[in-house]
Amino acid sequence: MITFVEQTGSTNADLLARLVAGEHVREGDWLVTRSQNAGRGRQGRQWFDGSGNFMGSTVVHPAAGDPPAATLALMTGLAVYEALLPLCPEPGALMLKWPNDILLRDAKLAGILLETVKGAVVIGIGVNLRAAPELPDRKTIALADVAPAPSPEDFAERLAASFDAELERWRIHGLELLLRRWQAAAHRVGTALKVHDPSGAIISGTFAGLDASGSLLLRAPDGKTHTIHAGDVALD
Repeated sequence: MITFVEQTGSTNADLLARLVAGEHVREGDWLVTRSQNAGRGRQGRQWFDGSGNFMGSTVVHPAAGDPPAATLALMTGLAVYEALLPLCPEPGALMLKWPNDILLRDAKLAGILLETVKGAVVIGIGVNLRAAPELPDRKTIALADVAPAPSPEDFAERLAASFDAELERWRIHGLELLLRRWQAAAHRVGTALKVHDPSGAIISGTFAGLDASGSLLLRAPDGKTHTIHAGDVALD
């Protein structure tokens, strides 16, 4: 079920509050807003509230036998990618960037935020359908810059179906299939990347794929390969 609200502070915060209060939020339920005034992105960034964009959240309840919950970031990125792919006139220009950004023409088109409470994972997704923010540290783009953009309502239906399909594959087939499909949709091996790790250090290198757990492999200029478990990644 998809529930639309005209305005809220943050769809992620709303679902987190409901879970903390003891309410059961079902998998497959979505909260989508047409206006969001306190949205959050990764590392505390503001979540852009552009009119006509998609802003929504859903919940996953990881169960025994599921892959690690952290890999839901990769699964969600792939779900958003698959929802957007048929809408792009240049499919090859759409790609994934670790851990959960979607790029179009090397500019950020969509982002994802995962937050955990009481064993549940709340997943927030923002997609620049009609308008993109101007950011000082990265290029951005909206789908409307290259093609007719669907309404948030139509995109919500498309995304919910794609998310359900990818979640089922994640549970049934595990990480091997997910990682293979994710890497096929990502920028090429050898792409120059810059990683800001949680300690504040900056590591530059080239994309060398993912390891078996879904962590980023970054090959440094000296030939050493770093395994990145967390960090902010940008095309260099």
